[in-house]
Amino acid sequence: MFVHSARIELRLPSRSLKGKRGIVKSILARSRNLFNVSSAEVELQDVLDRAVLGFVTVTESRNAGRRTMERLEDWIAEERPDVEIVGVELEER
Repeated sequence: MFVHSARIELRLPSRSLKGKRGIVKSILARSRNLFNVSSAEVELQDVLDRAVLGFVTVTESRNAGRRTMERLEDWIAEERPDVEIVGVELEER
């Protein structure tokens, strides 16, 4: 069993916490459905134009988990061109 996690920091085009919440909730919900990952906003909850999202998946294969996290990062970049990915940290256990 392999546990893969990703910490993705984003710069958002939001001007209010309500706007930020809409963007973050959309990304989290769709990523859960498309990639079968657990996800949450893990840092910077009170900062209007930044978000740190955490994702985790458990797989039988080391390669499958890593590919899932890489595809997730690519999907965010393609699906939300208005959101800038500032940093990504991938971890495997």
